[in-house]
Amino acid sequence: MKKNIVVLFCGVIYSFSVFAADESSLLSLFAGTEAEKSFEETSQQNENSGFFSFLNFKKAPPEKAEVNVADKSRLTPLEQSAKLADKGDVNSQLLLGYSYLYGENGAVVDYEKSFEYYAKAALQNDPIGLNNLGSLYYSGVGVKRNSLKAAILFEKSANLGNADAAVNLGFILISGNGHASNPGLAMDYFETAANAGNPIAQYMLGYAHYKGKLRTKDYKKAAKLFKNAADAGIDDAQYILAQMYMEGYGVPQNYGNAVKYLRQSVVQGNSVSMFSLGEILAKGEKYKRDIYSAHVLFNLASVRDMPEASEQRAAVESKLKIEELLQAQSEAERYESKPTRITQYIRKTFGNNIAAYIDDVK
Repeated sequence: MKKNIVVLFCGVIYSFSVFAADESSLLSLFAGTEAEKSFEETSQQNENSGFFSFLNFKKAPPEKAEVNVADKSRLTPLEQSAKLADKGDVNSQLLLGYSYLYGENGAVVDYEKSFEYYAKAALQNDPIGLNNLGSLYYSGVGVKRNSLKAAILFEKSANLGNADAAVNLGFILISGNGHASNPGLAMDYFETAANAGNPIAQYMLGYAHYKGKLRTKDYKKAAKLFKNAADAGIDDAQYILAQMYMEGYGVPQNYGNAVKYLRQSVVQGNSVSMFSLGEILAKGEKYKRDIYSAHVLFNLASVRDMPEASEQRAAVESKLKIEELLQAQSEAERYESKPTRITQYIRKTFGNNIAAYIDDVK
């Protein structure tokens, strides 16, 4: 995996022509946090190094406040939300931040307006507003990129109980170029988010226990965490949990469960799961043999990133009749991966192998 390097620096407060809050209010967002104390100042050149993106927000909650009857008749829904937002309604501010970020609910994409409304919610100490404003700072959307400010906002949001923010901060802390990283603190944030039920954090904490790195090796804890993450739809968690069922690590050995989770991961396009399930079906030792399906799986894995699967495909090919072989090839050609939303989010935001963030810690 190509590791995203995150370097944090102490920047100045920028002026925002679209945001009418006074500067002292804006400054208050970045004061008195651990992130502010712990991250070192680096150059602007380093700040622009490779980074991941957190810009995949959940839809904002529905409005709770309502405008008066007269405004309902003369204002569009977007204008009604703006009026409520200007009066301080946080839900309307969040809705507008989301709407202008993605061009939904009658809004045209306008990153500066998105920043404005998320900043208004953040200034009211709203955990979603703080997290989403941090994401805009981190990715440089609607504002000049500043990863220190992003980390501060994520920390504030996490301290208010926002598990998504704790995960975001965890990935910032575990990555970096060495001096700016803090893997131990990152795992603390992952653990907090995992305890709150966040599946991505549960996967990261489970992997730490599975490998015995940054946390004590504990297969039972790892299996429990992986199961939560797997059932939430994370393909890598489904793969590792399947391996644990095959080996009896932390759970009773059960090839039926292993195959179940491998199949779920295969549907999402996970090539190592394709190869592993293909081996199980080709051998037929602990699970019913299925040469036809094994060929399909080896074929799929071989055209992705597992060239060794082509050897396994050739080994089972001779055991199929010509009509079975043609049908297997046709099935492989028709295959389309269907990753879950959470798997898509992980791949887009943090990369295809988030376990590597732990593996790469020195």
